[in-house]
Amino acid sequence: MANETPAVLLLIYIDETDTWGDSRVPLYEAIVEKLFELGIDGATVHTGIMGYGANRRLHRKRLFGVTDDRPVTISAVDTEQRLRNALHAIRPMVREGLVFLVPGEIVR
Repeated sequence: MANETPAVLLLIYIDETDTWGDSRVPLYEAIVEKLFELGIDGATVHTGIMGYGANRRLHRKRLFGVTDDRPVTISAVDTEQRLRNALHAIRPMVREGLVFLVPGEIVR
């Protein structure tokens, strides 16, 4: 029988060219480093081939692999309380985009 543990999936939708701070670090990198610093169990950055958001502008990979600002999703998994605590640091970093929490369970 599988060992099932309650967990939450944090999804953050941003654009590949979004940056953070004066050093213009990619936002996805700054967010993952912050999640790591806060001890969140795991995080992954996914780049999208195509997508759109609230601005209703399509983002896609163009001819010869040149992009027009591809969508990026950061996913992180941990307990609900730890992710909600991390949101206090992460939410101000996401000026445009979507932050989403999904309840679930880890099946080992």
